Amino acid sequence: MREAFRGEQRVDADALVERLQAVRRFLTLVDGHLPDTPLVPAHTLVERAGTRLALSRDHTVVALAGATGSGKSSLFNALARMELSPVGVRRPTTGVTHACVWGPLDGGNRLLDWVGVLPRHRFVRESALDGDDESAMHGLILLDLPDFDSVQRSHRLEVDRLLGLVDLVVWVVDPQKYADRVIHTSYLREFHRHRDVTLVVLNQADRLPPPELPRVLADLRRLLDADGLDGVPLLATTAVDPDGMTGLREALERTVAERQAALRRLAGDVDSVVAGLGDLVGSAEPPTRPDDATVAGLHRALSGAAGVPAVGDAVERAYRHRGGAATGWPLVRGWRRLRPDPLRRLHLPGPAGDAADPAESLVSATSVPDPTAAQRSALGLAIRAVADRAGEPLPGAWPGAVTSAARSRLADLPDALDRAIAGTDLGMDHRPIWWRLVGALQWLVTLAAVVGLGWLALGYALRVLGLPDLDNPTVGVVPLPTLLLLGGLLAGLLVAALTRPVVRWAARRARRRAERRLTAAVADVGEEYVLRPVREVLGTYAEARLALRDAARR
Repeated sequence: MREAFRGEQRVDADALVERLQAVRRFLTLVDGHLPDTPLVPAHTLVERAGTRLALSRDHTVVALAGATGSGKSSLFNALARMELSPVGVRRPTTGVTHACVWGPLDGGNRLLDWVGVLPRHRFVRESALDGDDESAMHGLILLDLPDFDSVQRSHRLEVDRLLGLVDLVVWVVDPQKYADRVIHTSYLREFHRHRDVTLVVLNQADRLPPPELPRVLADLRRLLDADGLDGVPLLATTAVDPDGMTGLREALERTVAERQAALRRLAGDVDSVVAGLGDLVGSAEPPTRPDDATVAGLHRALSGAAGVPAVGDAVERAYRHRGGAATGWPLVRGWRRLRPDPLRRLHLPGPAGDAADPAESLVSATSVPDPTAAQRSALGLAIRAVADRAGEPLPGAWPGAVTSAARSRLADLPDALDRAIAGTDLGMDHRPIWWRLVGALQWLVTLAAVVGLGWLALGYALRVLGLPDLDNPTVGVVPLPTLLLLGGLLAGLLVAALTRPVVRWAARRARRRAERRLTAAVADVGEEYVLRPVREVLGTYAEARLALRDAARR
């Protein structure tokens, strides 16, 4: 019997606690990312295991489970050596759970309260008349469960509840129904991860002719192996003969002495839960972030939705407007100032030196045109592409979690883009030095023209008054005043004509520079509002895989 029993490997309590903490960490990580239904067993395990470990470690809860007529109650009474559980012929035989505690009852009451056995159905197996006969069983709490095939549904529900709480299960079958499909498909196969805390007895073996017993045991062993319970101890018992209880009693005594059944049961529960959670995380290594091509597509879509091309065009026109006003002919600069600055029309930084409206400075919103339907659609498709590419290798519900994360801040995106545009330095807040030089040159030639015009006007006035005429020097054959006037006018027009292509070239450079800065600002918004939530989900997935890996280590 000892060689057949699988409960020889000890379970370290600290290691088990670490595995349970890993399951709890997994649940914390995936909260809000995965549906609740697949996580119910894990939540149940964490709660139940914490309670079980907090209760008595000196007691071992063993359940006798079986079908109607298998002789559970007779076996229960035979082990207790007292008539505690009623044995009857009317089906179902056992309708409520009875408990027998070896040793003082006080120590096991908290466990029985948690298991849910009513006080009037609890018995204590502690008598001075026994001497040391029952000392090897001290710490055992034996339960006689209702019949799992009872016609009353409440009995079956009670059995299912208790099977999830006890430390070790002794399955009791009889020669007539040991191959019954219900016990094998609905119960025994479900316990294949709890082989360390499972024991099967063929009860009422005295009803079989001696030559038939080995054959029936061999057939039952074959069925157990098919159920995944290979190596689980299989005993033949009979409640009418004390010698027929020896093997089962020794197995229970050894289980009680080891104080390992509760730990092994919980370890098996962790194995079952981890196996069920494995499909939720898979084995694929998650990407750390979406690929560069998808991110570039997102940045283009964000730039379009934020109005970067429109602002870039306004920057180019504003540069030409301001450059023309700074380097143009002073005589026509005034009418340029009457034209609105293209950037100010968008509520973006106006000409250098302009004082913004105080009320306007408190508002971060711009007047950049709203995105078109095509731009909004392109942005939605780009966000979806980011989520699809990032979540493609992930299993189960994780792609949906990635998609939800990518769209989680979609409603805040327009305002964030507008703030990014408004807060970007467009490089238009200072006047280039060459503007000043050309402007000074324009004022110089204009002053020459004004001097020439004044000189000529003064000479004309003197002639009208009959006063002596001024001595007008000549340059070649052209009088100096005339040269100053015409030369100043022509020079001003020539300088304006020559600087106009330069202003346009510089305006295009200013546009490209502004668009680069705007694109970087928009990319930062995409990073914060789209990519960061996606990366957080990917990071959560990676941490959840590690947590589940830690929970799987025995």
